[in-house]
Amino acid sequence: MAIEPTQTLIHALKEWQVAVKALEQGETIVLLRKGGIRETGGRFTIAHDRVLLYPTYEHQRSHLVKPYYAATITPVESGWHPETVRIGSWATIGDRFQISDAAALAALLPFHIWNEAFVSERLQWKPTKPIDVLLLRVYTLPQPQIIAYDQSYGGCTSWLELTHTIALDDSQPVLEDADYRERREQIEAIASQERLNFL
Repeated sequence: MAIEPTQTLIHALKEWQVAVKALEQGETIVLLRKGGIRETGGRFTIAHDRVLLYPTYEHQRSHLVKPYYAATITPVESGWHPETVRIGSWATIGDRFQISDAAALAALLPFHIWNEAFVSERLQWKPTKPIDVLLLRVYTLPQPQIIAYDQSYGGCTSWLELTHTIALDDSQPVLEDADYRERREQIEAIASQERLNFL
């Protein structure tokens, strides 16, 4: 079902290109976050609940994703960025869970692209802070938009404001309502179990 016309977005969420591709193909609805170096207080906050998905390359690491996804990553030098960026999708951030229990995070492994090493690394970095589990309802644009790279898009921050808006007319959901709802309910059950463990 297409969204109403004339809507636009200018805000974007930065994420590894391999993760953005998996979201666009309906292979996952999950992102894991713990906050970028340049974010306020070093903590991840949701600045916008409707965002364009902006793919990044510099910090992708093949040893931190499952083998299928590792094979698609081409390493780049530190500081490298493309001259143009493909924006092919946007998303609503419908749910956010904070999880610090290793068992609960292990139960989530089938639902995202990262491997045990990534989850362990995230847990150990700032160990008193939980991992944010974001559930995204993703929509693809009718035609990917190719935008010029701008210096303001660099750095270790999660959120961007693009130099121009992108129209969302005729975007289509990656997953049908029932498919998205089923995955969401499975993940919510895992997150709820961790909360019960603390009661």
